[in-house]
Formats: sequence, C-alpha cells, structure tokens
Amino acid sequence: MQWQQIWALAAKEFRDRMRNRWVLAVALVFTVFSLVIATMGGAQQGALGFRSIEFTIASLVSLVIYLIPLIALLLGFDAIVGERERGSLDLLLALPITRLELLLGKYLGLAAALSLSMLAGFALVGALMFKPLGWGGLYHYGGFVLSSMLLGLAFLSLAVMLSVLAHDRARASGLAIALWFLFVLVFDLLLLGALVFGGGRWGGDLFPYLLLLNPADVFRILNVFSLDQVRTLYGLDSLVPPALGSPWLLAGAMLAWIVAPLGLATWRFRSS
Repeated sequence: MQWQQIWALAAKEFRDRMRNRWVLAVALVFTVFSLVIATMGGAQQGALGFRSIEFTIASLVSLVIYLIPLIALLLGFDAIVGERERGSLDLLLALPITRLELLLGKYLGLAAALSLSMLAGFALVGALMFKPLGWGGLYHYGGFVLSSMLLGLAFLSLAVMLSVLAHDRARASGLAIALWFLFVLVFDLLLLGALVFGGGRWGGDLFPYLLLLNPADVFRILNVFSLDQVRTLYGLDSLVPPALGSPWLLAGAMLAWIVAPLGLATWRFRSS
C-alpha cells in the first residue's frame, strides 16, 4: 500500500469539497445552531446565556446526534457510486493505484473536510464559553468535541460503505436517509418497545448492551457518563450499568463503527 498515493487522493477530495464551499456551509450551520442551543437552552427555565458545562453539553448532545450523522451520510453517500455514474471511476482505476488505496484516499479526504467544518463550528462556541466556564469547562468541552468527531467519522464510514454497495446514486441516497432514520429515530424506540412488550421479564440485562449496536447511542452514553450532572439529566444512571460507562469500552465501540463498515466496503469494492 502506497501512502503517498492515498494522501494525493485525499488532498484532491478535500480540495474538491473546499471549492464548493461545503465546509463553510457546514461550519456556519454548526456555529449558529450551537450558539442558539448553548445560550437559549435554558429559556424554558426562565434563564438565558451560558450556564454550567454539564447543561451546555446536555443541550448540544441532541443537536449533534441529529445533525452530524445526517451531514456525514450526505457527504459520503456518492463517494464511489457518484464516480461510477460520471464514468470517472474507470479512469481512476486505470491509474497505478489499488482499490484499497482509492477507497482510503476518498475516505480520508472526506473525513478531513467533515472534521474541519465541525472544528470550525465548535471552536467559536468554545471561545465564547471560555470566560464563563474557564479551563475546566473547556477540558470537558474538548472531550465532547472529540467524541462528536468520532461520531461523524463512524457515519461517514457507513456512507462510504453504502456508496460501494449501491448500484446508483438514487439508491445510495435513499439508503443513507433510511440509515439515518434507523439509527437516530427508530432504533431506541424498537428497543424500548421490545422491553415494554416483554414487561421487563426477558432481555432486561441485555438491553443496555444492545445500545452498542447504534453509534448514536454510543456517543450519547459516552457524554452522559463523563459528567455526573449530565448523567442525572438524562436519567440513564439507573438503566445503564457502570461497566458500560467505561470511556475505553465506548471509545473502542466507536472505533469499531469506523473500521468495520470501511472493512466491508473494501472487501466488496475489491471483489466487484
């Protein structure tokens, strides 16, 4: 595997995303929504402005879970199938590069664009929070931003996998939206429905660990268990066992969600 060729492909993919102002648009969306939620999240309790770091992260977790997976899926769903429809995939494969190098180059370029846009959006919020929250608050905020980036990379990996498996862009975009609905909106409802249907008589001990099958839930638990007040706000302290709240276990699960879809995409791309 030639890393020089991978970086060249990644740099080209990154420059292409920068030219169409995609990074600027996503950064602007993140900044606006983050500022609004962080400063006005306590309006229902009759208070405005930045409050504790726990309250700020609790407010931003919902934004990240809804917005970042959707942006990552829309960014990567046509990475391969789009090149195939435009006829440029055959030209790329004619170059002295392997399919693995091509896939990794595309993924790394998209990951750089997604990470830069997220960092730009969150950086302004972090700068504004420095005075009211101090270094301690920024430390926890940095952990939240890092976990948000891992969540984005996990869904970007899923998007690239769909792009390899789908036969055309229309199917790839439909699958991407369906995947967003499944992981962000439906998965938890299915688990809760099964738990209620069984009256808690079966599967109760297994239920918390099934949350690892959803990267959005892994992200939620990772941030919920990092701060005591956030854990109380979400009410998961009594549902999720302390062993599942291990940052190393959750970080490993998130990395698995990044590596596994890419591995499947590589296997399918090589055999096609």
